[in-house]
Amino acid sequence: MTAGSGLLLGIVASQITGRLSTNSYESIATVTVGAGGSSTVTFSSIPSTFKHLQVRYIAQTNRATYGVESFKINVGNGSIDTGSNYTRHVLIGDGSSASATADVSQTRWEGSNDFGTTTGGTFGVGVIDFLDYANTSKYKTMRKLGGVDVNGTVGGVGGNASLISSAWMSTSAINIITIAAVTNTLQQYSSFALYGIKG
Repeated sequence: MTAGSGLLLGIVASQITGRLSTNSYESIATVTVGAGGSSTVTFSSIPSTFKHLQVRYIAQTNRATYGVESFKINVGNGSIDTGSNYTRHVLIGDGSSASATADVSQTRWEGSNDFGTTTGGTFGVGVIDFLDYANTSKYKTMRKLGGVDVNGTVGGVGGNASLISSAWMSTSAINIITIAAVTNTLQQYSSFALYGIKG
């Protein structure tokens, strides 16, 4: 991890924790990828006793050519939903330009250049919120703030910072979450920490 990505993680974390009282969130589970890598990180049997959920991550994949890779996230109740029930809104900037995209009827929540890669030699960092995850009267809103610093460009693609949101078009409570890279494998030392935020 570069100094720049460490700074970004600190900024992202302070944006969230600065608004929370001392005991307003608690650790539920942490997954750190081992030496063999992992295709998917799963949080299951998530209790419904919190107001919101939050995942903080630092992650790298074995993608070739480029220094960045996107995530894919699916959620569900009892089992993962892979139906066309997700939307996506993306705001992303690389220091010289910015862009925005939107998609509906997606089979997953797909990010945009969220993880670092072994090719780029860096890790991506971010905070993902699952708002009102246990509320059975509304669709679920999810959002991610984070970025990747590759110290220039790798394969002609530079680092970025992004704000990405999604809606899961279901009134079911979320009690399982899977996180993966779009096409490659999460590498050793990638870490995902799930927290419950109290109301």
